[in-house]
Amino acid sequence: MNPATTTASTPSWWWCRQTRHVHPHRPPFIHRPTYPHFRGLGLYSKKRVVESRLGNGTVSLTNWDDKPFEILPNGKRSYFDEQDVVAFIDPPNNLIPLDPASYNPAAYLWKKIEDIPEERRHRLLQLLKPRLISMAWQIAGTRYEDPKLVKKSESTLLMINSDKDDVKLEYYNCRTSGGPMPISWINSFKKVIFSCNDGKTYGRLIGGSVLAAFAESFAPLYFTMTQLKEVMSTEQPCDFAYEFGDGVFDIKELPLGFPRSVKHPYPFNDQVVIYVRYLGPGVSVGQAWQEGNKLEQIPRKLCGEILMVKDYTSLQ
Repeated sequence: MNPATTTASTPSWWWCRQTRHVHPHRPPFIHRPTYPHFRGLGLYSKKRVVESRLGNGTVSLTNWDDKPFEILPNGKRSYFDEQDVVAFIDPPNNLIPLDPASYNPAAYLWKKIEDIPEERRHRLLQLLKPRLISMAWQIAGTRYEDPKLVKKSESTLLMINSDKDDVKLEYYNCRTSGGPMPISWINSFKKVIFSCNDGKTYGRLIGGSVLAAFAESFAPLYFTMTQLKEVMSTEQPCDFAYEFGDGVFDIKELPLGFPRSVKHPYPFNDQVVIYVRYLGPGVSVGQAWQEGNKLEQIPRKLCGEILMVKDYTSLQ
């Protein structure tokens, strides 16, 4: 059914009829937070539409796949599935979590991210504030307590063999919880992961600003993707790592338009490693460490935690 808008003679007050679905793994929160600007929803499963009765008497009909949402004072939509992710990472005061040992936080967060359609997951980059990105890293750490969840991967590239005649790519939009001034572009950047027919997986960081992208055309920030079980500096678990090395890699075939690798500029030539944890389908979170080339050098974090969301519109 195509989206349509009709006018009905409804009173200014709203009514709400909802179908409640109880998920067996849902954590025992007391109730969903209330939203003062929400005008009410009527869910009609037979017609597969969502009817939203607004206070001005307008009835808005949308496809069921649009998922329930509320209209904010600025006129923008706020989807409940996205609000669930934010509310779980940082519960409001009126949500009281009970015994955390009764469920796995990472498993529940994975399911909530999975509920968000692929084309809308990029909105998490704006919804999750820097403090919440760091909290997401901590929640992702509980995933290793569930053997079944550990086997899951957020990337299809890592689960299929590379085609012998093709270089497969995955694009990600990334945002950090804070970075140093010399590389402030790292607060918002892009990441590309690609596999070659030599069986190895490589990647590249691309700065978000025009100036950074221009500089990286001469000194591209390539890295190799390796399977690692823990962060070297903290011994905390992770899924894999991006190792930048000195920047000179013998990549047999590069994606079209990618420049050849050269030595990385500082600090990326100082044994920079990004450790990554899966957070949900198409979403991961990482920590970047500058571990240093000198034995006596003390490792330090290069920036805050990094949220990485797959760009499904750019898949090749």
